[in-house]
Amino acid sequence: MGKRRAPELYRAPFPLYTVKIHPQTGLIITAGGGGASKTGIKNAMHFLSLDLVGGVHSATLLHTHETDTRATMCMSLGGDVIAAGQDANCSLMRFSHLTAKQAKKPAAKDGAGDKGAARKRGRKGQNGDGGGGGDVAQTKEDSPQMLVEDVGAVQADLSSQDPCVKCVRFSADLTLLLSGGADGYVRVWEFPSLKEKFSFRAHKDELEDIDISPDNKHIVTVGRDFECSVWSGDQLAVGLCWHENMPQITEKMYRYKSCRFAKVEDQKDALRLYTVQIPHKRDRKPPPCYITKWDGRVFLPLLTKPCGNEVICCLAVSDSGTFLGLGMVTGSVAIYIAFSLQKLYYIQESHGIVVTDLTFLPDAPKSKAVKGNNEVVMLSVAVDSRCQVHAVSNRRSFPLWLVLFFCGLMVVGVILLLQSLFPAFI
Repeated sequence: MGKRRAPELYRAPFPLYTVKIHPQTGLIITAGGGGASKTGIKNAMHFLSLDLVGGVHSATLLHTHETDTRATMCMSLGGDVIAAGQDANCSLMRFSHLTAKQAKKPAAKDGAGDKGAARKRGRKGQNGDGGGGGDVAQTKEDSPQMLVEDVGAVQADLSSQDPCVKCVRFSADLTLLLSGGADGYVRVWEFPSLKEKFSFRAHKDELEDIDISPDNKHIVTVGRDFECSVWSGDQLAVGLCWHENMPQITEKMYRYKSCRFAKVEDQKDALRLYTVQIPHKRDRKPPPCYITKWDGRVFLPLLTKPCGNEVICCLAVSDSGTFLGLGMVTGSVAIYIAFSLQKLYYIQESHGIVVTDLTFLPDAPKSKAVKGNNEVVMLSVAVDSRCQVHAVSNRRSFPLWLVLFFCGLMVVGVILLLQSLFPAFI
């Protein structure tokens, strides 16, 4: 497949590290920055609206929330609260989506850290800024506004040098907030009180990823120490081994990179866990990466498939559990079918550099209007400051009655042919 670029939805004035879509409002929230270094690159969180006009997706910048010297490296949404991994802390912010009239009074008092501005970005060649000056003014007047307030912060990494929160996650019922740090510790807080529930050292090295099962019974952690562990509270339940039946793979040839729980469409009680394994060493002729599908209740491997030689750096799962999204260090983006682990969509080097995060359009009423005639829509962000949209059109299928009709015609045709060749057939 030749190189091509996915449609560019939005370009920020700073590197992007994380992106999420708020199910209730359909807002895109993306964040990043230049960190504490004095390079002139700001650290901020951008709130965007997603639109579909004439079959083309576009994004409008509604609000900018600056984060001082802290770049947001990871993020999780819990209702109207954002948990953002910033240096050693997990910062929590509450946002509200208001009309221009509702926001007019608070906006007058708002500081320099929060800036509301309507600016549309679409595909190249698309006029996203409107026509004349009067149209732009009207758009700004009618645009929804955002209010963002800090509601607290917890120290989530205690490393003596270069502390960094590597991953944050809300539980499905929004009663727990989890974080994993460069110090190898998992810390769990009750939400919204932010009272620490427990903490434990999960890995000898820094954490790569973390997730919690929908029933809150199990926490899965991935570390750079080659381990992927399942925890019941702060007690180790089982250590996963994905290559038991693959003798050609040695113990430290691969390490785990990502983990995600997912439900199974049309199977209410089923639960799956997906993990990504990448080569530990970089070779001139790199070995393939692998995806493994696990039973999410007994943690036995169900299926493992290779997924190309480009090193995977991030994983996302759709709300329905039907699709997996993969981002690569080369900038490539792929979508896989979760059931079979077969590749459905792939763009080589869609971004110019490392893909940092992916998110699927949620299965929510607000998202249906912008999904269009697509089976799945996914966003990707990268260090190149771009947010891209990846869409897979609905696959055409014939109605069952039409299939049966053609089958009937074929049967009649065969009978007539046999009767003409062999008059005594009937």
